[in-house]
Amino acid sequence: MNILTEEIPNRPSSHMYAFDMDNYLKSNGAVGQLQITQFEFVGYKKGLTNFMAGQRFKMMQHIQNHFPLSLQAEAEALLIGSREQMHSEMQNAYQTLGITHLFAISGLHVALIVWLIFETMIRLGVRRETANWLLLFALPLYACLAGGAPSVWRSVSVTEIVLISMFFQRKIAMEDAFSLSIIGFIFITPWIIFQIGFQLSYLAAFSLIYSSILLKSSTSYLLQSFIITAVCQLIVFPILLYHFYEISFSSFLANLIFVPLFSFIILPINLLLLLLTFLLPSLSGSLLILYEPVRNLLDVLILKLGALPYQMWNPKKPEIWIVLLAYISVLILFVSVERRKNLFSSAVLFLFVIGCIQLAPYTDSSTKITFVNVGQGDCILIEMPFRKQVIMIDTGGLLRFDQESWKQTNEPYEIGRQVVLPLLKGKGINTVDTLVITHADADHMEGAEEVIRGVRVKEIHITPGSAEKEVMDDLSVEIEKQHIPVFEKKAGDTILSDYFQFQYLYPMDEIYEGNNDSLVLSMRNNDFHGLFIGDLEEQGELDLINYYSQAIQNLNLLKIGHHGSKTSSNEQFLRLVQPRVAIIQAGFENRYGHPHKDVVERLENLSIPYLQTGTDGTVEVEINKNGDISVSIP
Repeated sequence: MNILTEEIPNRPSSHMYAFDMDNYLKSNGAVGQLQITQFEFVGYKKGLTNFMAGQRFKMMQHIQNHFPLSLQAEAEALLIGSREQMHSEMQNAYQTLGITHLFAISGLHVALIVWLIFETMIRLGVRRETANWLLLFALPLYACLAGGAPSVWRSVSVTEIVLISMFFQRKIAMEDAFSLSIIGFIFITPWIIFQIGFQLSYLAAFSLIYSSILLKSSTSYLLQSFIITAVCQLIVFPILLYHFYEISFSSFLANLIFVPLFSFIILPINLLLLLLTFLLPSLSGSLLILYEPVRNLLDVLILKLGALPYQMWNPKKPEIWIVLLAYISVLILFVSVERRKNLFSSAVLFLFVIGCIQLAPYTDSSTKITFVNVGQGDCILIEMPFRKQVIMIDTGGLLRFDQESWKQTNEPYEIGRQVVLPLLKGKGINTVDTLVITHADADHMEGAEEVIRGVRVKEIHITPGSAEKEVMDDLSVEIEKQHIPVFEKKAGDTILSDYFQFQYLYPMDEIYEGNNDSLVLSMRNNDFHGLFIGDLEEQGELDLINYYSQAIQNLNLLKIGHHGSKTSSNEQFLRLVQPRVAIIQAGFENRYGHPHKDVVERLENLSIPYLQTGTDGTVEVEINKNGDISVSIP
């Protein structure tokens, strides 16, 4: 295939807690991205890797052709390591319960498959030595077929090392096999150390190997399961917090129940059904008809359990030194339990570290205003000192247009779920005291539905009449489901706060007419005055001049109206407010050409410094306890 490419323009990440493309590329050994502008197909490149990729694709198609739709996602995940079909609602439930790892092909999966293949060969009269040789060659092929995730290659490589040592009649110790495996990984693909799956897989495996004394201390299966779960949960919790910002309280109990269920019942059933689809398709079809309703009942149970409140611990993304301290405390705790000495002092140290992680967000005395890079939309997060109050103005969202079928995905991209919620979780924000939806445009409120599902929202403020707009229908259903009080606000209304005076300056009437009925919020104290004006256009700005000419002069901070459109940012208005810094929330290379060149020219002529989220990334304004103001970008 002949391909013409061009370099993709440098686009800033949404924020420091969002998916980081640079890190993803680094973890896969890549140095950048190219965009295909033209290509010509000239033929297939032959080779084992391409052949196995083709076989994996055929296996996926076979599953989709023979398994019922409701069972396809599970079968693909458990048998070939593909989670593309899994619905986000189900993924969220598994994540809440802390059992998402069940759908990653793990060492237990590989061990079970190895055991089944080996025992089958022995029963068919194959000599043990021959069976071991066949496994030696077959396992790497299975790893390719299963998608080649780090957990798969870890299990396969360790098994291969043990098998090779047996051929030389010098069986290697398991910890040495694991050490050789990790050395080989890093030697061949050094960038893999940046992959989260690699880190979690080897951490969990090594914790179990070096906890063998604890495991041997009991012959009770239940107690051993308890120890295995406890060891794995403790060893991975700091890195889970660092990468995902939250861990599940339910995971301990859920793993005790669901790991045996999936490993010894659901996985073998899927293997058997897959085998029967090749050998006895009619029998497999009958069995699938019987199995499907029973398995769907389990999904219903998992969804109900995942919907229970207060299951997640979301303190804040810990600093790297806290992560290291957490690991030190965990290792000391393990040693104390194993030696049965100094248990009290090691437990106190561990709880002290947990307390530091939990209390970290409540020690910050500064006020933070974060203009989130949500693309072509608005989202502003205001955090009061010591996390005593959180106000969010708009949530971003997408203006959706019809796309060609090949561009459509099973799960649509959602700003609220994939941009705003990671920011809240990364900051350790579990409750938003007030959510302000300035007006009923999708790029300001579409993400609200996912936000109120992900965190607790105490109340919502909207502009009068906007709730009747069709774009608000889905959000209204979710608001009613969550029992969140909604208040219409207009000029003169306030938001109570111990640190600032929050007052709505607009709209003046209760008839909703679009952008010029955006809620305009003033935030001020003795040291600071900020103005957030949604999509207010020229007429609205002139109204602010007429009614509040004295109150809005010489701002510290202005959120530019309507993403820098030419219909906003009237020169008379900018001259009056004369902000020390202006923020434009407009997407990278957006189709509307925001900010308009006339607006940029105006700002420059008036010597008003400005930043644009789409090109500069998420902007954070910090007001410290002395009233000093600083502005930072990634």
